[in-house]
Amino acid sequence: MAIKKFKPYTPGRRFMAIQKNDDLTKKDPERSLLAPLKKSGGRNNRGRITMRHRGGGAKRQYRIIDFKRDKLEVPGKVAAIEYDPNRNARIALIHYLDGEKRYIIAPKELGVGDRIVAGPEADIRPGNALKLKDIPVGTTVHNIELEPGRGAKLVRAAGTSAQLMAKEGKYAYIRMPSGELRLILQECMSTIGQVGNEDYESVTSGKAGRTRWKGRRPMVRGVVMNPVDHPLGGGEGRSKSHKHPVSPWGTPAKGYRTRKKKPSDKMIVRRRYEK
Repeated sequence: MAIKKFKPYTPGRRFMAIQKNDDLTKKDPERSLLAPLKKSGGRNNRGRITMRHRGGGAKRQYRIIDFKRDKLEVPGKVAAIEYDPNRNARIALIHYLDGEKRYIIAPKELGVGDRIVAGPEADIRPGNALKLKDIPVGTTVHNIELEPGRGAKLVRAAGTSAQLMAKEGKYAYIRMPSGELRLILQECMSTIGQVGNEDYESVTSGKAGRTRWKGRRPMVRGVVMNPVDHPLGGGEGRSKSHKHPVSPWGTPAKGYRTRKKKPSDKMIVRRRYEK
């Protein structure tokens, strides 16, 4: 796949960079693996906005992805590489020998016709899924579970990968894409290789409309609001009055840690911002 850039014949085309999608082999999704996808517009069950700047956007259908990879010892063949509007990674349609069809996150170097399998006896090849205890140290992995049997939660974005650094007791040391070093149970499943579509980071929207298509509404700066609406608002002319950037509710917007303590914090060996 390649990145396509345009001549600046309009303001929206000046910085636009899109993907050519020449890696896709099938246009229409598998109907049996589609599900409705309802939008909330950033509102909770009481109809109140709990997340700003959400709403609108193109209609989508959810593609049911096999994050658990629990179809063990059954070989499958890659039938197609498809586009998924709900994520930046590509998805691969797998036809298993028993007739079942499933979608998986398409790893790099996986193509149509390749065969994959999940289980302890699987080869260390892109697309195969094994438990961390069955994977050699130093292997690049993605699609990692946090709890055995709960499905993959980590390293699912386009171009990302983690590395199995060591094993000790019932835990494995995983270096995350951010540089964080984390302990994960060796019973958790993961997939070999790096997530494909690594060129996605070079995509540039170029115009506000493409952001609206994704369901993101405009974000208004606090300094142009009135004092009743934002702590940085008001004044004669544009000024933030030597105030630090904050949210509309006064929470510092830069450098302030908002992460709450979680039980999983004890599994972090080295944080991503530690040198």
